[in-house]
Amino acid sequence: MANLRNSGKKTVFTNGCFDILHAGHIKLLASAKNLGDFLVVGLNSDKSVKRIKGPHRPLNTEKDRAAVLSGLESVDAIVLFGQDTPLQLIKLLRPAILVKGADYGRNEIIGSAYAGKTVRIKLVPGRSTTAVLKKMKFPAINPQGIRRNGIKKTA
Repeated sequence: MANLRNSGKKTVFTNGCFDILHAGHIKLLASAKNLGDFLVVGLNSDKSVKRIKGPHRPLNTEKDRAAVLSGLESVDAIVLFGQDTPLQLIKLLRPAILVKGADYGRNEIIGSAYAGKTVRIKLVPGRSTTAVLKKMKFPAINPQGIRRNGIKKTA
C-alpha cells in the first residue's frame, strides 16, 4: 500500500459480506473504483458474517465469495478480515478514499478518521441480499414453518 501511495495512486477501500452478489454490489464496487486507481475490498470472514448476520449465513464460503469478487473488473485486491468491523484494516491501509453505501450515516461509517476522504454511494433501490433471500423465502428471513431443506411444513 505504501508503494501505491508513494506512486501517487489513489487507493479506495470498501468492505462487506458480499454473500449473494447482486446489482447493488456491482454498482457500489464500480462506483468505488471510479473514485481512484486501486480498489481494495475488505471481505468479512465466515465467522464474522455469522456473528453479524446470524446462524444461517453466510450462504457462500469466504473462499467462494472472494473468488466471485476477484472476477470483477473493478476489484483490484481482496483482504479477508475476521473482526465485526474493518476498523483495524482501515487503520493499517489508510486509504485515500473510504466508500460505504448511503444507507450508512456519515457518523456511522467506521474508520473514516483513517481515510483521506469518505464517500457514500447511493444504493440501488430494492437490491439487497436480504431482498433476494426474502424472494427465495430463505429460512433466516422467515424461519417459521420452514424445514432445514427449505420445504414448507404442512399441517
